[in-house]
Amino acid sequence: MERIRVKTPSKSYEVLLGKGMTEEIIHFISSQFPKVSTVWVIADEEVFSIHGKHFADELKRSLPVTIYKAPSGEQAKSFDVYQEAITHGLSNHVDRKALVIAFGGGAIGDLAGFVASTFMRGIPFIGVPTTILAHDSAVGGKVAINHPMGKNMVGQFYQPEGVFFDLNYFNSLPAEEILSGYAEVIKHAFLSDASFLNELKSNFTSVNGLQDDFVLDSLLKGIKVKGNIVSKDEKEEGIRAFLNFGHTYGHAVESASGYGNRTHGESVMIGMIYALYLSQKYCGLSFNLEEFIDWVISLGYDLSIPSHITFDQLLKKMKSDKKSKDRMPVFVLLNNIGDPVLMKVPEEGLAGADQFIREIHKRTGHL
Repeated sequence: MERIRVKTPSKSYEVLLGKGMTEEIIHFISSQFPKVSTVWVIADEEVFSIHGKHFADELKRSLPVTIYKAPSGEQAKSFDVYQEAITHGLSNHVDRKALVIAFGGGAIGDLAGFVASTFMRGIPFIGVPTTILAHDSAVGGKVAINHPMGKNMVGQFYQPEGVFFDLNYFNSLPAEEILSGYAEVIKHAFLSDASFLNELKSNFTSVNGLQDDFVLDSLLKGIKVKGNIVSKDEKEEGIRAFLNFGHTYGHAVESASGYGNRTHGESVMIGMIYALYLSQKYCGLSFNLEEFIDWVISLGYDLSIPSHITFDQLLKKMKSDKKSKDRMPVFVLLNNIGDPVLMKVPEEGLAGADQFIREIHKRTGHL
């Protein structure tokens, strides 16, 4: 088992990674919350159908448990689901001595963390992520639900008590979820150093047959990158904004596609290529973008933008991004790998990058 300590001004906690983590979770709750009244599991309904019964049965041997099952993916992050979850808690007599467990991917982590942060003015929660993607969202304390006008527009900073990654849960991940998760790993590589990125390019050649050691090493390095940034800037008043590399255009694509119709990670991958193009144009980044595009397409990422989604639509969504200033989107660009910068980009530059994305299949021969 591996441990990483995340230190922020409001809380210090551990991220634990290994196999067969349920006993570790039970020990943690029993020792850290000996008077816990209820363990409130907020779970992805699909994940729960695969892994949840065994997990819940083990918890119930030692702890009082109630379970709320939310819709899978981004559908969980709605006002309706949030209200339904709160109603479940109240109906099942969850009180201020309860503990929430977020059991699922990144969307469930966001929902469950937001529920925990607001239920009776805040109760503790722990993360039990079941996807590779959640190595990013489960660390750092950003919790939120979506609004039709933008992703994660209703939320706050609320740190977990601990995060427990059981690598056994990754065995059931479909290919698109592996790709989605590794997009965020690749993002962390761009924010750290070229050697991390080169390791990924050398070892990640297919979603099939990924070795446990490689997955564990990828997660450890990604979490360390994020943990280091969050420890210096918990509430995104400065450098934490760099973690949004690829997210400004990516969130716009994800939102315009309809939440749940495209994975978050694939949208971020498109956003990173968009940002890399802008970085070459405005920051002098020296990087073989065409080679990178060929690599990610070979892995199975779909970089296409449907023709019915126009640049004007995406621009409007980018202007509504939380990082926007004076109604203009602010992008995380790279002077070099490991050297990010925040920058406003002229609208004609944004249009040019959008056109670059839309023509990728013509240049690469991929349809």
